[in-house]
This record gives sequence, structure tokens and C-alpha cells, in this order.
Amino acid sequence: MIANQTQNYISPEDYLAGEELSPIKHEYIDGQMYAMAGASDAHVTIAGNLFALLRNHVRGTGCRVYMADMKAQIDTANIYYYPDVIVTCDARDRALTNHKKYPCLIVEVLSPTTEAFDRGDKFADYQQLETLQEYVLISQKRQRLDCFRRNTEGFWVLQFYFPGSEIHLTSIDFRTSIDALYEDVTFGDNEG
Repeated sequence: MIANQTQNYISPEDYLAGEELSPIKHEYIDGQMYAMAGASDAHVTIAGNLFALLRNHVRGTGCRVYMADMKAQIDTANIYYYPDVIVTCDARDRALTNHKKYPCLIVEVLSPTTEAFDRGDKFADYQQLETLQEYVLISQKRQRLDCFRRNTEGFWVLQFYFPGSEIHLTSIDFRTSIDALYEDVTFGDNEG
């Protein structure tokens, strides 16, 4: 709980209740709500391709993959984000219907307006999730995927994937070509 709450402070409970009714998605950071903008064709296509590939991969394993509309809750920071793709294999998440607290994999498709935040403060916030094993950032300007992987010592190690690469997400032992991830994506003016 915050000792000096301002008049504009919104409780997590009020945020969750309001978000159920809101036509606009909002991320929540320690008492403040931030409206989310729409996404470009490339952004949606990349996230959709990855979701489809991951959904087929985790089918029957007990893991679940969600896209765009599922919140990730970071209790220790009083935060709710909407990752582009989130995977959880933790049974505790099955009881949570509108957010997940124990993901093993979180993916963000980078946008010009959010890239710095996704690489900086948002990544720092996500690192507080003890179950998170991989944080993936995907470019929509060119074929490039950055995978931050937590090693056995708890440090985050970066691995890049470029054109021609086979992507390996160790958190769920998933492999695919980078070409499959970028299927039907047209590079150019990808704003959003």
C-alpha cells in the first residue's frame, strides 16, 4: 500500500473492475492507468503468427498461451501490463481469469513509441516475476528477435536472432524459423 496516495490514485481492485467494462485497454502502474494505442498490421501479424505457432506447440502440455488481451500482474510493483503474447505453465494461473501472475515467457512486439519503455522500465518490472524465464522483443522493422533468458545464476543473458535463424525458446522448448514468425509481414512504414 502507498503511504501518500494522491487524489488520482486508483486501487488495483477498481482498475480491474473498470477494465472489465472499458472499451479501451489500459495498463496499470502503481495507482495510475495508461490507455493503450492500436497496433500496425505488421505488429498484429507478428503477434498472431507467434501465438498460432505457440498454441500448437503447447497443446496438451498444461501450458497456456494468451495474446494481447491477457494482463500480466506484477504484485511486487503493483503493476498490470498487457503483453503481446504470454505463456504460463503454472497451475496457479488456471484460477485467474483476467490476469496471470506466473508466466514463464513474455513477448512484446516493438513499436517506435514503446520500444524504449519495453527495453527499459517494463523489462525491469517483468524481471520481478520469479517464474519468468524468457522475455522476448520482436522488431517489426526488420527480421530480428532479442531473447533475454534468465540463467541458472539468475542473470539475464541476451541472444539475438536474425534472418535465417532458427529461434529456440528454452522456457517451453519451442523452435521455429524466423521466416515463420514473419510470414505475411511487409516491411516498410510499420508505425504502431
